[in-house]
Amino acid sequence: MDFDDTPEEVVFRAEARTWLDAHARRIDATSLSDLRTFRSRTEEEDEANLDEARRWQRTKAEDGWAAPSWPAELGGRGLSPMLAGVFAAEEAAYDVAGRMFSVGTDMVGPTIMEWGTVDQQRHHLPRILRADDIWCQLFSEPGAGSDLAGLSTRAVRDGGEWVVSGQKVWTTAAHYADLGFLLARTDPTVPKHRGITAMAIDMRAPGVEVRPLRQIDGTIHFNEVFLDEVRVPVESTIGPVGQGWAVALSMLTNERASIGGGTGYSFEQLVQLARENGRTDDPTIRQRLADMFTRDEILRYLGYRVRTASASGRPPGPESSVMKLAVSARYEIGGDLVIELEGPAGTLTGGDAPHGGRFQDLFMGQWAPRIGGGTDQVQRNIIGERVLGLPGDVRVDKDVAFRELPRSSRAGT
Repeated sequence: MDFDDTPEEVVFRAEARTWLDAHARRIDATSLSDLRTFRSRTEEEDEANLDEARRWQRTKAEDGWAAPSWPAELGGRGLSPMLAGVFAAEEAAYDVAGRMFSVGTDMVGPTIMEWGTVDQQRHHLPRILRADDIWCQLFSEPGAGSDLAGLSTRAVRDGGEWVVSGQKVWTTAAHYADLGFLLARTDPTVPKHRGITAMAIDMRAPGVEVRPLRQIDGTIHFNEVFLDEVRVPVESTIGPVGQGWAVALSMLTNERASIGGGTGYSFEQLVQLARENGRTDDPTIRQRLADMFTRDEILRYLGYRVRTASASGRPPGPESSVMKLAVSARYEIGGDLVIELEGPAGTLTGGDAPHGGRFQDLFMGQWAPRIGGGTDQVQRNIIGERVLGLPGDVRVDKDVAFRELPRSSRAGT
């Protein structure tokens, strides 16, 4: 296992830091005063956050840093995933809005590169890099979440258009997205995994209705999206008709890789919060802090193993499969701990709470990474079947035409 940067990584890290120093302010990872949040509670805050994030995205795009792993001819730098990860880690140390457009840059863009036509790539990819178009992912439905292949949104061909009707839910950023990456059923006569088609949809087209879901802390993150005979040009189809499940797997793989970023605070800031609240002499708190330190170290060493495999030309082993689950656990346990450390003040929120309610935001937001990209339970199934080689679940609907499935088998997630 290699613990140090390769000579190439040393040079690249210095280049990245030089560029970031010239364009942004480096934060103090041990200071609680440098905590920031983008969980807006009003339309005005939404717009302000979007404007700030768009300015930073375009600054990066001018020098090829908006999506450094993309090919240079498509606006990136052609970097390996490892070097792109080095840049992301360095960027996280600066006071910038670095992740607001990850659906486009980390998920949609790479999927269009793999499955889209040349014309689709030429049109969409530059607009994604500069945040001229913001994307959302129209996958989950009221009756198709963990069992995504059970989706029932229909697309019927009418000449040169698809006519789409159905409902999506838990759609991040739909209330300000320009485009949606949609999965719809185009052939109900075949088994559920084989009759799905992917397409790009204009979120402002007639028949699209977005209903924001306001969360308990007042923020809007997720949305319901209703589609009532929405007309989508056939040339907006992404990948072959009927092979949307393969397209979706590509996008979900990109999503799971993008989720493993930071959790919004460092271990040093966690210790500082404990000191600030006089909790460092509490033996139970000390034990829980030690547990968090251990988890952070495990994640760090898993990262070393993945990096070593990549640098040696070997595919990552099981350590990459457990990474998302380990990150999810860190969100859960850390989110509970930060509120515990604040004591009675942990019940407050917003401006009444310590540090402007930043830790309350982190606590409330812990479920998104634990559900998005595959729930913890689904992830354990993946690890069990694909890593440990355990028998898979019995799937009685695998070879049954979708239209013949009883409704109850597709309801609920």
